[in-house]
Amino acid sequence: MKLPARSLLYVALTTLSGFQHAYSDTAIIRTVESKNYNDVLQLFNEIGYTAEKWQAGIREVPRIEITEIPQRWQKVAQTIPISDKKNIFFRLTGSGILQANEKILFERQRLLEAIEKNDIDENEWLAALAVKYRVIKQESDKLDNKDLIELKKRVDIVPPSLALAQAAEESGWGTSRFAVQGNSLFGQWDFSGKGIKPKEQRAELGNYGIAAFESPQASIEAYMLNLNTHRAYERMRQKRAVFRQQNKVPKGWDLAKTLDKYSERGIDYVKSLHSIMSYNKLNDADQAYLWDKGKIVVSPAP
Repeated sequence: MKLPARSLLYVALTTLSGFQHAYSDTAIIRTVESKNYNDVLQLFNEIGYTAEKWQAGIREVPRIEITEIPQRWQKVAQTIPISDKKNIFFRLTGSGILQANEKILFERQRLLEAIEKNDIDENEWLAALAVKYRVIKQESDKLDNKDLIELKKRVDIVPPSLALAQAAEESGWGTSRFAVQGNSLFGQWDFSGKGIKPKEQRAELGNYGIAAFESPQASIEAYMLNLNTHRAYERMRQKRAVFRQQNKVPKGWDLAKTLDKYSERGIDYVKSLHSIMSYNKLNDADQAYLWDKGKIVVSPAP
């Protein structure tokens, strides 16, 4: 059974028992090799993923996944019209955000069903989920009621407007060195020694780098897991949970107010996110939904 054509955020607030534990059809229906940015714009026009339709109130978003951010994007983005740069960045990243949210939504669905059926003990899937979201340390640990409440708070989606604003801010519209070298859209730190070293590393913070990823999609999913698990973003999760309790849709604008710890800039960082949201009218993205068709893979040519 496919998800109805409506906002993922809306679906997440409604009764989930009628949906299967399977994603919508995600088979690859087309692969596009892009030699330049015009190839991507042409694809958007061919499938009707246009500014005109968005302005007309159509919020359907195709499943598009780009395999990597080409290094040439760093230079190209400086020469093309700003509108083209933003259209390419927002549309590709936005589709990836919705697809990442879809995975979280199905995790949440299955979690809520397990709780409703009291299928908690010896539930290997649930234990693995709790470990993934750092509620328990190992799968053999027993989940109590407090753990389940915390898990419900963590297994939840991130409003697209917020994720888009942070991606633009953190990656410079996908043009930063970390983006083109490591598909890193959100500037996540890495202390494993495998991250990309900043040019001016601060010794007092230890041996850190910026996490690199195999694909932009992997970066998006890691970012969402970071927001949903790190102690620095507890306020965000709590505020989102309050929205849920009130049967309201969590809004990116409101959740952004809690992310002053995402950057050393503090409240100025929040103001920057709000500015990006406002200027680019990103609030509408919270009503976007994925189409019922399969996935289009965009592979930048060398």
